[in-house]
Amino acid sequence: MPKFFSLALLFVLFLLPPISSHGFEGRGQDCSKCHTLSKDEAKDLIKDIFPNVKILDIKVSPTRSLWEVFLEAGSRKGLVYIDFSKKYLISGSMISIKERKNLTQEKFAELNKIDVSMISLDDALVMGDSQARIRIIVFDDPD
Repeated sequence: MPKFFSLALLFVLFLLPPISSHGFEGRGQDCSKCHTLSKDEAKDLIKDIFPNVKILDIKVSPTRSLWEVFLEAGSRKGLVYIDFSKKYLISGSMISIKERKNLTQEKFAELNKIDVSMISLDDALVMGDSQARIRIIVFDDPD
């Protein structure tokens, strides 16, 4: 009898498909309906790691299981990830294996984009035609 029970247990364990959960990954669920992270809450979570932090923006990351937190600490801006359980902070690049793209770098460039039309050229040294269609702006620090 024990031998039969052992064989039946092995049969059930090895032949039935495993049941797993991927947090609605690929099922079209909007994870931000169940999970929230406010700017104040994010600041409280990471203030010991990044003192004097200012949270600029929070969005769901491409993995849909992490928050993308765009922050400024001192004069430096950065992008970190906080998991939905709010227990872990991930600092570093998120790379899409399939597309071979650095998603963190792309998001950081998008968030740091500067509108050059807003730059005052009143004290600028203009070389060439000031009405040219294409302009190049060079910043220099003599110190």
